[in-house]
Amino acid sequence: MLDAAQLTLEGQDALYDEYEDALAILDTNKDKWARLPIPERIRLLSAMKDGVMSVSQGWAEESARKKGLKPGTPVAGEEWIAGPYACMAGCNGLISTLSQMQGKSFVDHLHTRQLATGQLAVRVLPHSLWDRLLLSGVSAEVWMQDGVTASNLKQHVATAYDTPEKDRFGKVALVLGAGNVAAITPLDVLQKLILENQVVILKMNPVNDYLTDYYRIAMKPFIDEGYLRIVKGDAKGGAYLCEHPVIEELHITGAGSTHDAIVWGVGEEAEANRKAGTPKNTKRFTSELGSVSPTIVVPGPWSAADIRFQAENIATMKLHNSGHNCVACQALVMPKGWNKGARLMEVVKSVAAKSTRPTWYPGAEQRLETHKGSGRNIQTVDRGKAAPPLVISDLEEQPANCSVEVFGPAMGMIELEAPDPATYLENAIAYANDELSGTLGCQILIHPRTIRKIGKKRFEEIVSKLRYGTIGINGWCGLGFLITACPWGGFPGHTLEDVGSGIGTVHNSFMLEDTERTVVRAPWRPFPRGLLSLQFTLLPRPPFFITNKQQHKIGEALTRFQHKPVWRKLPKIFYHALLG
Repeated sequence: MLDAAQLTLEGQDALYDEYEDALAILDTNKDKWARLPIPERIRLLSAMKDGVMSVSQGWAEESARKKGLKPGTPVAGEEWIAGPYACMAGCNGLISTLSQMQGKSFVDHLHTRQLATGQLAVRVLPHSLWDRLLLSGVSAEVWMQDGVTASNLKQHVATAYDTPEKDRFGKVALVLGAGNVAAITPLDVLQKLILENQVVILKMNPVNDYLTDYYRIAMKPFIDEGYLRIVKGDAKGGAYLCEHPVIEELHITGAGSTHDAIVWGVGEEAEANRKAGTPKNTKRFTSELGSVSPTIVVPGPWSAADIRFQAENIATMKLHNSGHNCVACQALVMPKGWNKGARLMEVVKSVAAKSTRPTWYPGAEQRLETHKGSGRNIQTVDRGKAAPPLVISDLEEQPANCSVEVFGPAMGMIELEAPDPATYLENAIAYANDELSGTLGCQILIHPRTIRKIGKKRFEEIVSKLRYGTIGINGWCGLGFLITACPWGGFPGHTLEDVGSGIGTVHNSFMLEDTERTVVRAPWRPFPRGLLSLQFTLLPRPPFFITNKQQHKIGEALTRFQHKPVWRKLPKIFYHALLG
């Protein structure tokens, strides 16, 4: 443990005293939490929902202001949806699962099927009537690892609850909060508390520690009973906690460099530790660390309206949250010679030009300049005085952009040969797997008629080759983050030596284990245009699209609905959704 007397920052001793007090309380209560009966856990989650609702408006508006947005404007709706709404939905999912933990009866209501690969797929969305109404046409399946079958599925679900309550022992976990998206941190805390039976000290990220007071009210039920503490601090404070003997496990959503510094050290120390195979920190460490996420565009019979809608889809994947997302599209893979490709790019640029949201995450300007590099084929899309241009680089010319997450409004583009859609898709998948860093999430944009031409079975076999934790088909993989029934994390197989996009998963309200990937499917066309092609979905322009003019109103209405789901709240949601 670091000697606090050696640290010279003013007030550091007092901060460490706060850490010690927090850890002492958590260490005292860890076994009590592990043995806490399910009805009591449900009570705390229900009370947390009330806490989230009480601060939701202030939370969303403060997040918007800190990111350079004006509260009450459409783009500020992102802070409702990716903050209080996602947090509230996560609580609801866990309450539902816990209420059916006896005999794990919730598993009995999950639809399963055998994939073309022989693996088991578990459908986690739609699961309820509310899912079918509010996310009409969107589905999500979790593809399990080999060896998990329909007959033994319950053995791979919620195993922390297999041990009788009286025989459980708790642990103290450190969660290092993310700085970019407001729902990440409370959902990471719930992962440790509910799925892993661990009490938590949450160390806020300095970038968004302005949310500390909101989180303390939102999660007050867990704090009051001694199962959670929330603290602030810089990197030195984080290091102090990581090495503290009371801390038994760690979780981080953030940068791979931060993970490696904790596990291996820095500089010569890190090199020596890696060479010797002796980590500096040997505690169990789970993580979500981002990636260079690709969007693969498959050629097909796209109409002019299809091009417009999918251009909005691509622009959203890139510019939502100013590109400060771990699954922001950074590599756009296009079919060479496709007669609709040039027009698609024109419309993507046109949509991007109207997105004037400023960058706000520290270091963004420097990363954008690095992304430009010395390339000759750099394209820029002007977005007004307040926002930096969108930078589009040539990945063939600048392959270095395949390995560094830019975390801002920049992406690379590459064209691959497309003799036919299936061959092109296989080549694009090989490129994504072999050339791009990370395995967190990716997207495929493909016309339904093209899928039929390839064949459903063969298409499924091709998709199974993608080594990513979440795959979006005709929708952003970020949907898998918002749908908290989905396990969220990198593709399995990463190690401390090669951590990639991280180890383990979060969210996952059905508590599935031994998962391989999540596949989220979204409608090719929005309502009502989809009806003309016999696509029976009521989903209009998705509320998280950067082009949605009612995002702020939809985000607040959805949050209020998740707090207390009742029929009378639906008309308002549908009204704003149709106007979006």
